[in-house]
Amino acid sequence: MKKEQVVNCQFSVWYPIFKKHTIKSLILPLPQNVIDYLLDDGTLVVAGSDHDTQTHSNSDLNGDLNAEEDIQVNLAPEFPEFSSHVLEAINALGGSVFPKLNWSAPRDANWIALNSSLQCHSLSDIFLLFKSSDFITHDLTQPTPQTRPVSSLLIPGGEFRCFVKENKLIAVSQRDYTQYYQHILKQEEQICQAVEAFFSQHIQYNFLDEDFVFDVYRDSQGRVWLIDLNPFGEVTDSLLFSWEELTSGDLTQQQQEGPAFRYATSEVTVQPSPCLSYRIPRDFVDLSTGEDAYKLIDFLKLKKSQQEDSEEEEEERGGDAPPQ
Repeated sequence: MKKEQVVNCQFSVWYPIFKKHTIKSLILPLPQNVIDYLLDDGTLVVAGSDHDTQTHSNSDLNGDLNAEEDIQVNLAPEFPEFSSHVLEAINALGGSVFPKLNWSAPRDANWIALNSSLQCHSLSDIFLLFKSSDFITHDLTQPTPQTRPVSSLLIPGGEFRCFVKENKLIAVSQRDYTQYYQHILKQEEQICQAVEAFFSQHIQYNFLDEDFVFDVYRDSQGRVWLIDLNPFGEVTDSLLFSWEELTSGDLTQQQQEGPAFRYATSEVTVQPSPCLSYRIPRDFVDLSTGEDAYKLIDFLKLKKSQQEDSEEEEEERGGDAPPQ
């Protein structure tokens, strides 16, 4: 995979090309001071919220204390110019948005929102999701991140990932492959036809590369919308396919019958969402998967120490017991 193929899949690159065929969006460059704030491990405090922490004088708390001695606590950071741009964008997009950077959305942080949704109505909503998301943190360590407020939220059962090799649509996968959606089974032929038509009319030969992956959304009226583009390679989740079969050429040979279409066929195949692991402390995840050997060793040592202490306590209680 070439660097240009990755760069071409940035939202700021492809949106102008396919603006008529995707959801209305606005691009706002992130100032460096906002990036620094999002990467800071401190407590989330947003200016303008009802819970802003301010500087209080000791005399406010106790009249006997010297008024010149101030207690300095965390002050809410202020980004007046950026805040104004965000508010204008939210209003222009209908009052609620789905925020995203050039590459990732904070899908791993929806649990922290009051409505368990990525729908945002203010800058504080966006900051809450961004500061709580590992996906966003990863994106912010890359050059020139940009926010992408999108005008509406999507129903997961209408999203599909499409794989294109040599400008031919070779495969389509249910995007939310962990869930079973009955309507996909019933409308398989219509979905395939709609996606193929959308690709041939609007995407094919119009993108900057001939190998790529694109995500679409089919709404309740049957209209297809472009949602995202990704590089054709292992950096992109292949969902219900494997990259070995996508690159082997076998699916290309079956092209006469149309692209291969895969989806969850019954509730038996339903799996937990991959984002659920982000709702528990990272140490728990590392222990359960064995990814951090040192944490596992420390955990086993702790358990052994606790067991030894418990045995000693039992022996002491047994020694103090009166004779029968």
